[in-house]
Amino acid sequence: MRFMAAFALSISILSPVLAAEVYPSKPITMITAFPAGGPTDTNARILGNGIGNELGQPIVIEAKPGGGSIIASGYVAQAKADGYTILYNTSSLLLGKLTYSSATFDPLKDFVPVARTVGVPLVVAVNPSLPVKDLKELVELAKNKPGALNYASSGTGTIDHLAGALLFKQLAIDLVHVPYKGTAPALVDVAGGRIEIMLTTLNTLLPYINDKRLKPLAIASLDRSPLLPDVPTVAESMNLPGFEITAWNGIVAPAGTPSAAVKRLNAAVNKTLQNQSVIKQFQDSGAEIYGGSSEDYGTYLKSELDRWQAVINDVGIQPQ
Repeated sequence: MRFMAAFALSISILSPVLAAEVYPSKPITMITAFPAGGPTDTNARILGNGIGNELGQPIVIEAKPGGGSIIASGYVAQAKADGYTILYNTSSLLLGKLTYSSATFDPLKDFVPVARTVGVPLVVAVNPSLPVKDLKELVELAKNKPGALNYASSGTGTIDHLAGALLFKQLAIDLVHVPYKGTAPALVDVAGGRIEIMLTTLNTLLPYINDKRLKPLAIASLDRSPLLPDVPTVAESMNLPGFEITAWNGIVAPAGTPSAAVKRLNAAVNKTLQNQSVIKQFQDSGAEIYGGSSEDYGTYLKSELDRWQAVINDVGIQPQ
């Protein structure tokens, strides 16, 4: 009898420890920095559904938009590091820190990378009235008229602004940046001919390209897109080997999240990205599928932070 009591007591002491090792044992909240219905929210929901199926627990998507994404990033940076609050991030995780002085988090130190997920390449598009048929002719026109052409962006310090600054510097042309408060009004003015050029994501531009309101000149991916098979890459158009700019997504968790939880999340992400239904949904929107290890994503984040910091320094953007 004493043996049975002692055995029961030992089990009661060990059971909380054993239970704590089972991850996940409840729903996981995945924070996004953008409103419901947008492309980032859509990607998060596609992945969240698949990841939840792999883990056997639902992934609850919660949007915390505003502040150039730093509200969402800051929230997750301060969250309990138990694997139950994660961030579905974009490049704004880095750009928000670089362009907002109110961002108190460190994107490399305050998060542990889980995995890079998908990315949408950016496309150089122009108003059809501009007398150029490809990127090479645009460069020639810009060199003949330095400072006369304008390119629109969704705002100072955004990925399309910085992508334009990086590309046009490498092409050695002088274009005037015109920032807007969002992508929609910028596209309206480019399609209307008030601005000549815009560099933004493929999925955003497709409706304008399909109905001939905008003309694509080049895509900033390593390979041509099946959705625009006749549009060459920037690399092949201008002899810029390896040139690539994508609006990439990934998942990070608060620093200190147990490695076992990170490994389970990473495995679930990679398994989801191999699902044929998920692959088709992303390919239909022009997205490229990544995946890979936590370490791979950490290396990528560091390289992207260095890359965009250099561009911001060169453009002279001051944190606001």
